[in-house]
Amino acid sequence: MITSLNNNYKGVFDGRLGFGQRPSLLVVDFIKAYTTPGSPLFAPAVVTAVQQTALLLALAHARDIPILYTKVLYNPNLRDGGLFVQKVPALKSMVAGEPLAEIVPELSPAETDIIIIKQYASAFFGTSLAATLTCLGVDTLILTGCSTSGCIRATAVDGIQHGFRVIVPRECVADRHPAPHEANLFDIQAKYGDVLSIGEVMEYLNRL
Repeated sequence: MITSLNNNYKGVFDGRLGFGQRPSLLVVDFIKAYTTPGSPLFAPAVVTAVQQTALLLALAHARDIPILYTKVLYNPNLRDGGLFVQKVPALKSMVAGEPLAEIVPELSPAETDIIIIKQYASAFFGTSLAATLTCLGVDTLILTGCSTSGCIRATAVDGIQHGFRVIVPRECVADRHPAPHEANLFDIQAKYGDVLSIGEVMEYLNRL
């Protein structure tokens, strides 16, 4: 089945963007809601992805690469959540003061890092992300976070549409189940960016 699928895409959806010269690391929604047992959004795979992303984050800081984070926050009345909070009721707890809405301590932002608040799946939608990356001169967006089938995919699609080379280190993204995780990595690799190993990404950063 996999061989047939790959053959079907070969020569049509198998291009590679490659790395640019000015990367930025984007950490999408690695918040406590996804790493805390008992939380409706808890996903064990996210815990592992956080550990891997910590390695990449340390290198990015050491190489003085721009680092941006996103997290979801709504007004207490949830009016800025629109239909999204109706579709995904678990998001209703993402309000200021809620511990589960905070970034995981393993990936605590430094004072020089930028935190962008969003209300929907894509880190670009309704935020200043595109303008910020452009002002920083970024051409390559290293995309980490969760979930692969939601915010990562949406951000990857918008990333290439805004003119950025999207790079996804597969060990640094996660989902609730392997099936949607792998399916969406396949689609990102086919159409929206390059899905690489964390080792390949770290090697690139070390060459800068």
